[in-house]
Amino acid sequence: MGTVIASATVSLDGFVAYPDNTPGELFDWYESGDVEVEHLGDFPSFRLTPQSAAYWREFTGSLGALVVGRTLFDITDGWRGQHPLGVPVVVVTHEPPIDWSYPGSENFHFVTTGIEDAIARAQQIAGHKAVAVAAGTIASQALAAGLLDEVAMDLVPVLLGAGVPYFIDLPTVTVMLGDPTVVVQGNRVTHLKFPVLRG
Repeated sequence: MGTVIASATVSLDGFVAYPDNTPGELFDWYESGDVEVEHLGDFPSFRLTPQSAAYWREFTGSLGALVVGRTLFDITDGWRGQHPLGVPVVVVTHEPPIDWSYPGSENFHFVTTGIEDAIARAQQIAGHKAVAVAAGTIASQALAAGLLDEVAMDLVPVLLGAGVPYFIDLPTVTVMLGDPTVVVQGNRVTHLKFPVLRG
């Protein structure tokens, strides 16, 4: 099985979006360079620095599946059946949508039995490739369940003051991360990866 990694763009004060779930200045680094990075579906291309583009391509190329929550699925309308990264998506939800259907929607899998089953399903789909977990509630559930191997952050030099935290409602125990295994300096962003230490 591949690694399970939580990944998001995050502000210096630990938020991945404003309270209304909009990213605001957090995504400015997506247009901070000259290297075009294309995506599938309706998602626009990025224009990254060479450093960020190399990091992004290596990271996204390692992925075999994504795990997201129902809120992100609803905000994006399930990316209209085609995630920009072109990988299958496992959606953790209490109730799957009834009338949601787009070309490619067969690559979306709805799991109603919790984060453990969702990640197990994603790992089955991904095989030896990595599983990325969306930040927020889903990443927090995965971390609390001991299922995360890595935490990746695209750290942006901005303070939002309030919003959606990277990790939400964690149990009151200390979680130790190792020294970063990846540090890449882009323009208006620093890409970081930390291993989750266990035991």
